[in-house]
Amino acid sequence: MADRPSRPARGATLNAASTRFNLPQAEEDGDWLDARATIDGSPDSARTTVTVERARTIITRNQSPDVPFDRSINPYRGCEHGCIYCFARPSHAFHDLSPGLDFETKLFAKPDAASLLRAELGRRDYRCAPIAMGTNTDPYQPIEREWRVTREVIEVLAACDHPLVITTKSDRVVRDMDLLAPMAAKGLVAVAISVTSLDPRVAMTVEPRAPAAARRLAAVRRLSDAGVPTYVNMAPVIPAITDEEVEAVVAASAAAGALGVSYIPVRLPWEVAPLFRAWLDEHYPERAAKVMAIIQSLRGGKDNDPRFGERMRGQGPWAELLRTRFRIARARAGFSDERRRLDLRCDLFRAPAGAQGELF
Repeated sequence: MADRPSRPARGATLNAASTRFNLPQAEEDGDWLDARATIDGSPDSARTTVTVERARTIITRNQSPDVPFDRSINPYRGCEHGCIYCFARPSHAFHDLSPGLDFETKLFAKPDAASLLRAELGRRDYRCAPIAMGTNTDPYQPIEREWRVTREVIEVLAACDHPLVITTKSDRVVRDMDLLAPMAAKGLVAVAISVTSLDPRVAMTVEPRAPAAARRLAAVRRLSDAGVPTYVNMAPVIPAITDEEVEAVVAASAAAGALGVSYIPVRLPWEVAPLFRAWLDEHYPERAAKVMAIIQSLRGGKDNDPRFGERMRGQGPWAELLRTRFRIARARAGFSDERRRLDLRCDLFRAPAGAQGELF
């Protein structure tokens, strides 16, 4: 058997006070192939660094009508998975870093997240509603193995009986089954696992350092068997590249025990669009023009349409065809035509023991 390609070396991590830590090499998360070489240089000598971010608060609020939650927690900034389509890439500009290789290798961790959360949940005016994790960058990306910020956050939520929704494309979520299963038994948690492509050749370019689809589906099965409500999200669907797998992904999700399957057509906000175009030119030059033509038909003639109500579903004939295909595929796989309503309990919540609400 041929040797697998080695990953770029993992360097020491650097915190805000310039203290350096030796970070053991992250565990292998499935086959990978860096698709960024043609975008912002060869990654062969790139080292992943993790900077400690001392945040003042940890719960982020939103008022978007496109998502079913009004608050979220992001334990990390940047993401090692390196998905070319990631809509969070432009956020790295806040740190004067690039949305390309910097987003994948210059990461930020929030080790104070659990203590900040405990304080915020203890505020006298706090009102309980489900908290979402994984809405920006993946809470179970490889550095979670060492930093364990996500697990510490879940420990706080579990102790308070606070509802939680997790979105991830990593099978590492099963590591926290000891916390998630008891929460699920109380109606406090649900997990959505993203599956973009079942084809390893596609996955190695579009999601170079994310776990293989087979491992994600195995995680769906393990979570479901443990009583954790688990869903699959085919996000994003890339026209003329992954859309041919719609029926297969839906069928595989049903076989793995998922409660439902959703999807989002690819979005290309801000700097993501030129990165995605460069990726197309490198890996799919023969169909790059076709892919972009369909995306623009979905987005009102542009690379992206940020309007509420449109950005998550698209418009036009291709969008309608995609909706029809998913509806038929769900029916064939035994899913309900309508997405199952997810109701998590908020009535069990209790403030953390010893919380200093008077400080807020």
